[in-house]
Amino acid sequence: MGPEEEAAFAEYFTARRDHVRRTAYLLCGDWHKADDLAQTAFVKLYGAWTRVREPKALDAYVRSCLVRSVVDESRRPWRRERAVDIVPDVPDDLDFSSIVADQDQLRTALAAIGPGQRAVLVLRYFEGMDVAGAAEALGCSEGNVKSQTARGLAALRAVLEP
Repeated sequence: MGPEEEAAFAEYFTARRDHVRRTAYLLCGDWHKADDLAQTAFVKLYGAWTRVREPKALDAYVRSCLVRSVVDESRRPWRRERAVDIVPDVPDDLDFSSIVADQDQLRTALAAIGPGQRAVLVLRYFEGMDVAGAAEALGCSEGNVKSQTARGLAALRAVLEP
């Protein structure tokens, strides 16, 4: 990148950094994370600065980088961890054998239904995907995911009921 492009980037950064930081805060709700996300978005913009043809598209590019960064950060496993002051004790009346038995029973029931229905149920209820996401992951239509979900749940109930 040449000196004139560096100057143009510096001018854009100075003009838009507060706006991008506020947008990042609205997306994540934490000023420290917002600073990191804004920095990530500007670093990505800096790398693509010579490829962006329309100066009017810069805001859209930064916004897209920002949203993708927020989504990427939310998917990281350590982001789901929460620090607590007091670690909760395990209740004395908790029977771990019943939990293991329930898990084994569920695994057995899932193994008893068809692979397509099992895949849909795991994606929808274990992975937390919506219908569109499951359809995309499986390479089928949304209607197929809906019908396989209904049939899979019915088959699972039939296997689990005594």
